[in-house]
Amino acid sequence: MTTILAALISFVVNAFRSRAALHMENLALRHQLAVYQRATRRPRLKPADRILWSWIAQLLPRWRELLVIVRPMTVIAWQRRRFRGHWSRLCRSGKPGRPTVAREVRDLIRWMSAANPLWGAPRIVGELRKIGIEVAKSTVERYRIRPRRPASPTWMAFLKNHGAEMVSIDFFVVPTVRFHILYVFLILAHDRRRVLHFNVTTSPSAKWTAQQIVEAFPWSDVPAYLLRDRDSIYCSHFQRRVKNMGIEDVVIAPRSPWQNPYVERLIGSIRRECLDHVIVLNERHLRGVLKRYLAYYHGWRTHRSLDMDAPDGRILQPQDHGRVVEIPEVGGLHHHYERRAA
Repeated sequence: MTTILAALISFVVNAFRSRAALHMENLALRHQLAVYQRATRRPRLKPADRILWSWIAQLLPRWRELLVIVRPMTVIAWQRRRFRGHWSRLCRSGKPGRPTVAREVRDLIRWMSAANPLWGAPRIVGELRKIGIEVAKSTVERYRIRPRRPASPTWMAFLKNHGAEMVSIDFFVVPTVRFHILYVFLILAHDRRRVLHFNVTTSPSAKWTAQQIVEAFPWSDVPAYLLRDRDSIYCSHFQRRVKNMGIEDVVIAPRSPWQNPYVERLIGSIRRECLDHVIVLNERHLRGVLKRYLAYYHGWRTHRSLDMDAPDGRILQPQDHGRVVEIPEVGGLHHHYERRAA
């Protein structure tokens, strides 16, 4: 503030001085400023100096020609900064704006929009209101996730909606002790993860595969959908047989086994829990091993997707039903436990 007061006093005093004296003083000051500019680095300016030059820039048209210590754009930047600070102080002193949205609400909006791609912003607003969260439609529009593709149900939603009417099929191979390759064909029902049919062969064909579908389903009890991959064995002969039975053929995308997850998981379980611990002798031996494992799988093996129940259902036994006994399954590879009276 001292600098500004000194400049104002000098301005008033100079109004009463002669023109020649002002010219001589101006010359002397300009010479000293030129020497100072050559001899020193860039000077440090205080906030009062910036205010003074912002004021001079508004009153003096030729202020750019007189400016030496800084660039003209620097003075303009000072003025803009003062303008922003002025309006910031006005906003803080007045009525506050829209309140911030809590992080939990933002995450909930993103979660809802990702899980429900068919929903728009009004639907999410209504759903939030039902759980006691009041937000504006513009808030939901700002934070919701917009799908890059047109809204469509996911594969998982499709499988859940049609689980009771859908089966999936797949092959997997098993080498024997003499390095012969056996092919195992599985038909899995999605609702209770039940294996409806399996068979083993050394040379599968489209005709043989189509015959397995016929053997698995009586004409009066066929599923609505059959989920499969794009293996070449499912050729036109197989497709005609399935269509004639009234089953809709659902084909997954190329190289996407994750779109047929249930039967892929079943094959992994059979390998990890049974076949990886057995040396298969021949086709008859493999069929017997799979039969014993599937009996254990249906009757006793618990599944997380079934709320820790078995595909065929297990009875809950209270503690007062007797002592716990261990019963071996699949040749002792697994066991199941139940209570029996003494």
